[in-house]
Amino acid sequence: MGIIKGICISEQKGTQKHEACSAEFKEEWGIVGDAHAGKWHRQVSLLGLEQIEEFRARGAKVEFGAFGENLIVDGYHFKELPVGTRFRAGDVLLEMTQIGKECHSHCQIYKVMGDCIMPREGVFARVLEGGTIKVGDEIVICE
Repeated sequence: MGIIKGICISEQKGTQKHEACSAEFKEEWGIVGDAHAGKWHRQVSLLGLEQIEEFRARGAKVEFGAFGENLIVDGYHFKELPVGTRFRAGDVLLEMTQIGKECHSHCQIYKVMGDCIMPREGVFARVLEGGTIKVGDEIVICE
């Protein structure tokens, strides 16, 4: 079991995501109001809290959303789970579709730190069933 520690969205691509207390997830779309939502396989991005904390321990001053992640979750190391893993948080059902992503033009974090965790630690999912997720909600792996 995991706990949603942060929810982040950005209304426009290329801008830093900001925290929200809750978000509405739309089936086969993503987070309502997030610029990266759409009819594709990377509707929602997830990153483990532990991986963010480890990066901070190396001196990075990063807030939630700095890596472009939508959901920050305590309790899972996502890259260790197989593509196809399904997660339920309340009414929302997510299916993991991709682990990591190629970083074509290094982000600000990489320019400062010489590294960024999202390309290897972040995962992506699509929304199979919509609903609302709030900070503090449980998220569980579905069998």
